Amino acid sequence: MTMASYPVLVEVTLRPGIADPQGATIERALPALGFEGVEGVRVGKAIRFTVEAPDADTARSRVDDLCQKFLTNPVIEDALVSIGVEATIE
Repeated sequence: MTMASYPVLVEVTLRPGIADPQGATIERALPALGFEGVEGVRVGKAIRFTVEAPDADTARSRVDDLCQKFLTNPVIEDALVSIGVEATIE
C-alpha cells in the first residue's frame, strides 16, 4: 500500500459558553491600543504536522482520533481539522 504525506492544521478553540479569560483580556486592551470595534475575541491554538496515510480519508480519521484522545479536551474544546493544501506547513 502506497503511503502519502498529508499536511495537517488543527485549530483548537474553546467551545461556545466556556469562559475565555485570555480573549477577554485582549479584547479589553484593544481600545487603549487604538483598535476600536473589535468584539468576540477568542484565543485558541494551532497545531501543524504531517501524517502518513494511504489516502486523505484515512488521514482525516487518524487526525480526528488524535484530537479526541490527545490534542484536545473534548469536554471544553472543539477542533477544526484541515488536511491538504490549505494546511501547508511552512
